[in-house]
Amino acid sequence: MIIVATTQLQKSYGADPVLQNITLEIKAGERVGIVGPNGAGKTTLFKLLAGIESPDSGELYRAKGTVWAYLPQSPQYPQEWTGRDVVASAFAEVRHIQEQMRELESQMALLYEDEAALNRLMQRYQKLQDEFEQQDGYQWETRMTQVVQGLGVSEELLATPFAQLSGGEKTKAGLAKLLCQKSDVLLLDEPTNHLDVESMEWLEQFLQSYSGTVLIISHDRYFLDAVVTSVYHVDGGEAEFYIGNYSAFATEREERLLRQFAAYQEQQKKIKKMKETIKRLKEWGNRSNPPNEAFHRRAKSMEKALARIERIERPKMEADRMGLQFKKTDRSGQDVLIVTDVHKTYGGKQLFADASLLLRFGERKALLGPNGCGKSTLIRMLLGETEPDAGRLAIGSSVKVGYLSQQALEGDQNQRLIEAFRDVAKVTEAEARHLLAKFLFYGEHVFKKVSQLSGGERMRLRLAQLMHQDINLLILDEPTNHLDIEARETLEEALADFHGSLFIVSHDRYFLQKMVDGVFWVEDKRIVHDVGTYEEARTKQKERSQKRADRLAGEAKAKPAAKPKPPEPKREVVATEAAPKRPNTYKLSELEQRIAKLEEKKASLTGLLSQAETDYQQLAAWQTEIEHVQQEIDDCYVAWVSMQEV
Repeated sequence: MIIVATTQLQKSYGADPVLQNITLEIKAGERVGIVGPNGAGKTTLFKLLAGIESPDSGELYRAKGTVWAYLPQSPQYPQEWTGRDVVASAFAEVRHIQEQMRELESQMALLYEDEAALNRLMQRYQKLQDEFEQQDGYQWETRMTQVVQGLGVSEELLATPFAQLSGGEKTKAGLAKLLCQKSDVLLLDEPTNHLDVESMEWLEQFLQSYSGTVLIISHDRYFLDAVVTSVYHVDGGEAEFYIGNYSAFATEREERLLRQFAAYQEQQKKIKKMKETIKRLKEWGNRSNPPNEAFHRRAKSMEKALARIERIERPKMEADRMGLQFKKTDRSGQDVLIVTDVHKTYGGKQLFADASLLLRFGERKALLGPNGCGKSTLIRMLLGETEPDAGRLAIGSSVKVGYLSQQALEGDQNQRLIEAFRDVAKVTEAEARHLLAKFLFYGEHVFKKVSQLSGGERMRLRLAQLMHQDINLLILDEPTNHLDIEARETLEEALADFHGSLFIVSHDRYFLQKMVDGVFWVEDKRIVHDVGTYEEARTKQKERSQKRADRLAGEAKAKPAAKPKPPEPKREVVATEAAPKRPNTYKLSELEQRIAKLEEKKASLTGLLSQAETDYQQLAAWQTEIEHVQQEIDDCYVAWVSMQEV
């Protein structure tokens, strides 16, 4: 079944064409990646497919009756909503039915003397209850909990007014809402932005098992490799289809470009030869006296044939790339970053206790851990922007630090782009414009205010500044955020040639796999070091987590038999929900909710018995129904008890 199809779709904003000839076809159940450089029109294409905007021309078909869910990069919701309200809005219809059922229950309790009115209410209640069950109404809170915990959405985020959340937190809340919805098609625009590694891995598994159709705009190559089954490359106003994940696309695209270039070269040779033949025929015809018309006729015939040739465009073998190359500088001392027994509490939450690490010259290490574990705080302590509560942090001798933060260019937002660059690179305006052109800032673009720059433009400008600084240690905090794939590859190539040390905080696993030779993990307020590539380090970290979960599960089982009065539980026991043999809290909660509903139903039916004292048939029917409800209650209790004994 075809979910969506387009033919020669076109869309312009004013005089600027964005999409010129988009033809695509997506079938039910496909997971499609939409890739291409920033500004190519990927988000515009999403808005057209979702029906948010209309094309200027062309045809757009969407399967009737399909439910579409779209995650924009900047979701908007009512001012008074909290993060929890946003996520729970996915269940608006189910919750509305639930509220109607509660209202009817209250009304039925007051109408025990009016049999006719009560019957009418009961019929309405039964219809609502059937619809509620068909929509898995008894499980909506459980589903919401699963998604929220899987994405790592904190209770603090859920309780905060949505308008006060950061851009990343808004995206995370919007994504949680989207995944809670029942939809046939998911449109996800940069869904991995601001997610930590565990949340991204959970999202990958969720989408791999999702029964509907998924369309994803992303620059996260690792994520695309894990999720998508086909790719549309959007560039130059057109979309080109590829089968397979991102790696398959990259390989096939390179081969297509090589084939197209070979065909282009062959055609150019043929055209050149035909032009030379036409020229000779005309010269021969003119040499005769009188001129030889036969030669001229043959020349005109060849000119017509030349005009009919469908020209092969010269392929663009490489996208425009930044000219990024870091300066060579003096090496630092052997010890570059030293962190010893550091303690830090921030906002009432302890982030570090006895945390230590050592980065040596030439090493390339990542600092990883879940969101909120203190990675950015550690960087601020290293840079001297904040102090530890205890312990020591130091930067080694002869270390020259270059820092790329998530919030690049936080200074004067009214400053011009070229002025911000010249503050760092002491060059003339003409030289500055020449150097900025290497970072894809052309013409009048260099006079834009910093406040007008996109996230990607800010990152490119900050990289241009770093290139002109004397640096032998680069501290990079989410350096690939807002960069498209071409810019990420350019950054990777430049860092590969950098002759200093790297200390990287990033959730871009593809980038980490290419860049680092070890990982510092923030675990239980301490720092654990694993040597090797990102994937090797991640494997070791997972093994540690599993061993810890098994140990805690074993301790929890052994404790009741150890002493009549067990000792106070250790703080670590809190983590035992990760152990595989503990009771399933989601199913327990579901059973408890089901029991409560059945008890309410039984009480309602029991109250009705006194209202049909002379209607023995009605009495018998209600009594039979009460017995059925009681049997269901008994079965639920048996299941609940058996789960507690696991």
